[in-house]
Amino acid sequence: MTAAAHSEPRLRTVASLANRTVKLLRGLHSGKGREETGLFLAEGRRTATHALRQGAAPRILLYHAAERERDEVARLRSACLSAGGECLEVNDEILAKIARKDNPQPVIGAYPIATRRAEDLDPRAVRLVVALDRVRDPGNLGTILRTADAAGADGVLLIGESCDPFSVEAVRASMGSIFSVPVYAGGEADFLRLAASWPGMILGTSSAAGRDYRSVRPAKPTLLVMGNEQAGISSAVAAACTEMLRIPLAREVESLNLAVATGILLFALTAPGGT
Repeated sequence: MTAAAHSEPRLRTVASLANRTVKLLRGLHSGKGREETGLFLAEGRRTATHALRQGAAPRILLYHAAERERDEVARLRSACLSAGGECLEVNDEILAKIARKDNPQPVIGAYPIATRRAEDLDPRAVRLVVALDRVRDPGNLGTILRTADAAGADGVLLIGESCDPFSVEAVRASMGSIFSVPVYAGGEADFLRLAASWPGMILGTSSAAGRDYRSVRPAKPTLLVMGNEQAGISSAVAAACTEMLRIPLAREVESLNLAVATGILLFALTAPGGT
């Protein structure tokens, strides 16, 4: 909760960029701002409605005055206020400044960051988890979250120094899946400890691997490990995998985009006869 919420109404109209809550929300574009507040930004009425279905009410809700009478916005406003949150009815200028783009979404929410550690991941409670070794592109990460959601994966594990899944870019690319796919994080040593006791298969990926991904019939639970966009999987992480797979490429194509490659493997592993 912001300092402003203690001295001002929790439902009000704001037209000034100098407003303290508006300044706080603009600061959520930075990692420092997210760390200090424990909040992240999610844009769009559809994303906010999806979050609410997942049990996540916004801590701060902004909406354009033209959205006031919409049923979805009324439900979001009610959920936010019931959770002790703060609702601001704002104009185009404020929405654009907070979103940092032209034609912003008319609804923006700030949500608590749900952090999970690698050791919180229970292999007995999952069927398929994607592990990303030092992913650096937030667009890739958000797209992988969305694809993992669509494929029915049970989580995404970030290994080592990865980009922030709660950055505005990653959240945008996830299209709301940040609220439905658990994200775990840990160092390489944490991954190796998890891998040492993993009861199913750990499938790594490499262009140099001998086994075609289409030939594998994984055993549950499956941990699918994808590598860094430039360097791939580290040698230590690769050594912990029970199988290394490749996606055969035609012509002179050197590699696939990380999110595309992850999507191919996810749907192959969840197809009938897979996991």
